[in-house]
Amino acid sequence: MGKEHMSSQFHAELSELRLRLLEMGGKVELMIATSMKSVVERDSDLAGRTIALDAEINRMEVEIDQKCFHLLALRQPAARDLRFVTLAMKIVIDLERIGDQCVNIAREALALNLVPQLKPYIDLPRMGEAANRAVKLALDAFVSGDASTAHQICRDDRVVDELNDQLQRELLTFMMEDPATVERAMSITSISNFLERIADHATNIAEMVIFMVHGKDIRHATIADPG
Repeated sequence: MGKEHMSSQFHAELSELRLRLLEMGGKVELMIATSMKSVVERDSDLAGRTIALDAEINRMEVEIDQKCFHLLALRQPAARDLRFVTLAMKIVIDLERIGDQCVNIAREALALNLVPQLKPYIDLPRMGEAANRAVKLALDAFVSGDASTAHQICRDDRVVDELNDQLQRELLTFMMEDPATVERAMSITSISNFLERIADHATNIAEMVIFMVHGKDIRHATIADPG
């Protein structure tokens, strides 16, 4: 009976860890959306609120880390449960860094909102939506152990990369034709690069899901769904 109680308590703690990860992920997804909205809608108040959210993300990272250490030290999980807990500790690092990229985007928004808009924002919102969707899917895949979705996220990462390359070429043309655009174009370039990094963090999480499910590290291998 004692062992059954311990097992039940352990699984309850694992469920709580999953919920905390999803909660942190939800906050990060909100930061991606609000940071991009602050750029597209030139909303400096929203940029400020996005920056303020970073403290909460940092606090959640520490709390989840502590929960993982507790599970490792006192429950001594094995096999897939062990992989889940240890990878959760890595995933919160990716989530915290996504939060940092959102802060960077919001800070660029504060600068851009003080000067005339250089160009209509078309590619940036598309990149933001793709990056946000990748983060959401990666977290859902981690919690549900869905390796198939994780493989798809890894393959789709090139979409954001291609949009970034396309936007960089367009901005380079602006800067070459009119030196007065350089500062604004560089800010937009930075935002585009921050979004690409967010998508890369989502891919990192997806790769961890594949490792958790299959015990296979694909970080430096060609992405191929094992079917």
